[in-house]
Amino acid sequence: MRPSALSSANPDSPGVPSAAPRVYLDYAAFSPVDPRVVAVMRPFLEGGAGNPGAQHSLGLEARASLDGARAKVARLFGGAPAGVVFTSSATEANNLAIRGLAGRAAGRHVVTSAIEHVSVINCCRELEKQGFRVTYLGVDADGCVDPGAVARALTGDTALVSIGAASSEIGTLEPVREIGRLAHERGVPYHVDAVGAVGRVALAVDDAHVDLLTLSSNDLYGPPGAGALWVRPGTRLIPLLLGGGQEGGYRSGTENLPAIVGMGVAADLARAEGAAEVARLRALRDRLLAGLLDRLPEARLTGARGDGRLPHHASLVVPGVKAEAVLLELDLRGVAASSGSACSAATGEPSHVLRAIGLSREAADGALCFTLGRWTTPGDIDFVLEAVPAVVARLRRLAPR
Repeated sequence: MRPSALSSANPDSPGVPSAAPRVYLDYAAFSPVDPRVVAVMRPFLEGGAGNPGAQHSLGLEARASLDGARAKVARLFGGAPAGVVFTSSATEANNLAIRGLAGRAAGRHVVTSAIEHVSVINCCRELEKQGFRVTYLGVDADGCVDPGAVARALTGDTALVSIGAASSEIGTLEPVREIGRLAHERGVPYHVDAVGAVGRVALAVDDAHVDLLTLSSNDLYGPPGAGALWVRPGTRLIPLLLGGGQEGGYRSGTENLPAIVGMGVAADLARAEGAAEVARLRALRDRLLAGLLDRLPEARLTGARGDGRLPHHASLVVPGVKAEAVLLELDLRGVAASSGSACSAATGEPSHVLRAIGLSREAADGALCFTLGRWTTPGDIDFVLEAVPAVVARLRRLAPR
């Protein structure tokens, strides 16, 4: 059943028509929490659990629930459960991976790509202020990192390679396994921001030689406010938060047990149902992209095609319109989507990802991104395929010539 949050009818405004049914295609920004996850979380929110660090029976039960969630999350990518460190978000996990490892490493060089999530980019910039040298690898026009470029960038001083599994802006999947093999052969720790990918594409930490893996609960239809960093046994980090030594000493503070339990349930559901969901979403994505590119022949896809991109991700640039205006009109028609341009309010600059794949400022201004999810229906796709061309045509008619 579709969560009620995805409906936006407004019957209480006299004289104003009810809003169109909400079509939600912004799952990369926020995924509704699966009702099955909420059902398991509820007892933990209603006072039926203790502190996992307490020695009484409620505390021991809480500890068992915490460890159970750890095992469920680890099974999703084939890692050792003891390596799962629960955090407040994927951003915190990325910070712990990069800054935590750099603080212990003998080397002073980091290799990453020019299209990483801003939490990775900003961590690397902070390391540069501390005297580290960072290589920001370029990408091809689809946003793909060349493993050969990674190999050429490695030196005897390289402390870490951090390349994400996929881009949340353009959907391109990266050659994680090939990059991991190269890093492993040189004895360099390898960090993968796997948000968006784990649960949707095959990724096993041993097969890909991954030493550090970042996850987000909400991306798996779990609750927001929870994430995880998997740390391969033997990899040592400096903690960012000091206190009581929870999470193996890497993340002090009382664990957010309801959210962590929810994340574990969400991970189990993704493991059990992921293959069927991916096949369904890939078919819907392909129909959406084909329909938009057919109805807007001057538009172009951003990111890789077919199996080279996330199965739930559709992104394109539409010339002659501003993405912000398109998104506002779509919202008024009941469609929630996002812009791949992600301009900074402070600088007005286009997204670093779109710049890296060679888009001009003008092209980046027309970047649109649609991400599908568990409650996306064929009817939603039909609605969007009618709405987007109509909105684009209207905005072009209104544009000054």
